[in-house]
Amino acid sequence: MSTHHTARAPFPGHPGAARRVSELLPVFPWDRLEPYKKTALAHPGGLCDFSVGTPVDPVPEVIQKALAASSDTPGYPTVWGPLELREAIAGWLHRRVGAEIGPQAVLPTVGSKELVAWLPGQLGLGPGDQVAYPRLAYPTYEVGARLCGAEPVAYDDVAELDGSRVRLLWLNSPSNPTGRVLGADELRRAVAWAREHGALLVSDECYLELGWEAEPVSVLHPEVCGGSHEGLLAVHSLSKRSNLAGYRASFVAGDPVVVRELLEIRKHGGMIVPAPVQAATVAALADDAHVAEQRARYAARRAALRTALEAYGFTIEHSEASLYLWATQGRPCWETVAELAGLGILVAPGDFYGPAGDRHVRVAFTATDERVQAAVERLAR
Repeated sequence: MSTHHTARAPFPGHPGAARRVSELLPVFPWDRLEPYKKTALAHPGGLCDFSVGTPVDPVPEVIQKALAASSDTPGYPTVWGPLELREAIAGWLHRRVGAEIGPQAVLPTVGSKELVAWLPGQLGLGPGDQVAYPRLAYPTYEVGARLCGAEPVAYDDVAELDGSRVRLLWLNSPSNPTGRVLGADELRRAVAWAREHGALLVSDECYLELGWEAEPVSVLHPEVCGGSHEGLLAVHSLSKRSNLAGYRASFVAGDPVVVRELLEIRKHGGMIVPAPVQAATVAALADDAHVAEQRARYAARRAALRTALEAYGFTIEHSEASLYLWATQGRPCWETVAELAGLGILVAPGDFYGPAGDRHVRVAFTATDERVQAAVERLAR
C-alpha cells in the first residue's frame, strides 16, 4: 500500500485557509500605531488620544432610558425592525436631509462599518467586478471589495473610472479623513455617471450632521437625485451624532428594490440589530436637542485644537465638516506622528487612508475638554 498522500487545500477554518483570506486584506492600520501610543502614554501628563474618532461623552439620558425600558425583550427581534423604527428613520431623513422616502425603503444595520465591509458580497459582486471609492478614504471600502474577490479601485474623479466594470460606486461626504464636503453639483454628476453606467451608488453620510464651514447634502435630496432613489443608497450612523458607537446603531436607505433584496439576504444571515438598540434608535432620532448639545462640544474642541495646531506650524486643509482636522507639516506623516507622540499626543497617520495622505495626519477632536486643553498647552510650549 502506498504511503503517499496527495496534497490538498486546508479545510475551511484551518489556519492555512484563514491565512489565505487575511492575505487578501491590508495590514490592520491601527496595529501599526501601537509603538507610538506607548511613547505617548509615557508622557508625564498622560496620553491625549486624537487618533481614533471614538465618542467620549455620555450617552444622552433620553436614549439610555429608551434602551433600559426595552431591556426585557426575550424574543428574537426582526432584521427589518418594527414599523415604528422604520418610520422614525424615514421621518428623520425627511426632516433632516429632505428625502422623500417611506419606511419600506430603509433598513437598520449593525453599525455602518459592518455594512460597508459586507455590502459588496451581499450584492453578489465578485471577480471581474470593480468597487470604486475615493482616493483618500476610510479603509473598509477597499476591505469590502477584497472580501468578496472584487477589484478595489481608488478614484479622484468618476470620469476616470471604467463604466463597464464598476458595479459599486462609493461616495463619502463629509469625508473621513479629510472632512471635505461634496456640493450638490458634484453629487448630481456622480449620480448621473452611476445611472448612465448601471452602477449602484452608495453614499456614506455618517458625518452629515457635523458640518462646520459647509452644509452637507444627502444624495437622497430631491435636488440631487431628481426625485428618484433608483440606483442610490445612503448610509447613516448614530455613533457620532448621538455618542452611540457602543450601540452599533445605523441604517441604510434609498432604492426600495435594493433595500428589499438586502433585507432578504440579511434575514438569512441573521444580521439583526438588538431590540433594545432598535428602541434606543427611535428615541435618538426623535430628539434633536442632544445633537445640538454635542455639536456645541465638538465645535469648541475643534476651534481650540485648530488654533493650537496652526500656531505650532500645521496647515489645516479641507476639514469643513466631520470630527477631524486634516493637518500637514509638509513632511512624511510618520515623522509628524512620532513628533507629536513625544508630546503625549497621538494622531492618525494620513497614509492609513491611502498613499495620497502620506504627508498629512488626521486629528480627531473626540477627546474630553480636559485632554484637549492639555494638548493645547503642550503645543503652545
